[in-house]
Amino acid sequence: MTEAVLQTTGLRRSFEQGGVTIEVLRGIDLTVGRGEIVALLGPSGSGKSTLLQAVGLLEGGFEGSIRILGTEAAQLPAGGRTEMRRDRLGFVYQFHHLLPDFSALENVVLPQMIHGATRAAADARAEALLTTLGLGRRLTHRPSQLSGGEQQRVAVARALANRPALVLADEPTGNLDETTADIVFAEFLRLVRDQGSAALVATHNERLAAKMDRVVRLHEGVLE
Repeated sequence: MTEAVLQTTGLRRSFEQGGVTIEVLRGIDLTVGRGEIVALLGPSGSGKSTLLQAVGLLEGGFEGSIRILGTEAAQLPAGGRTEMRRDRLGFVYQFHHLLPDFSALENVVLPQMIHGATRAAADARAEALLTTLGLGRRLTHRPSQLSGGEQQRVAVARALANRPALVLADEPTGNLDETTADIVFAEFLRLVRDQGSAALVATHNERLAAKMDRVVRLHEGVLE
């Protein structure tokens, strides 16, 4: 049986709005195995981003279990959650969130140095990833000097720089035109598979979802 990188059990999240309780996640049971790339499909407002925020340990207020590589991550103290995000998780968002005053190379170097890599090792890893993604001649360019597709390639390299066990991607190509989205997503899938990471990718794009290993659908807070 494939080792579970992510396992949620009975995951719930609700909000109070105008005196009314809104249940966004209503008991999510989900397992993602090592090396498995899972598409999380659902329309806007279905809870995809909320689920990713939960398993990415980005905010509290959730009920249920979130296990990452066998560790009950939901119960970790703040410092432990930070270490888990740093050491085990990688994130790609619809908007790249690159540091505007740093070059493409530096944006990929920084998370590695925070992780404990030497500058030389971080430089080498960043250059290799960016070159693989077709940005070998754009290493010194800042985000404002890059196209949308190039910026998202940098974001992919940054997410994979520390070889995370689990990559969480929230509409990673949703801000790109269809042709560029196809190219960037193909590169993303190839790199994730090459390094053996697991991935949970939220999307509303059925065509992109079909390229992944498995599809789960979130509807009104329940996985179908």
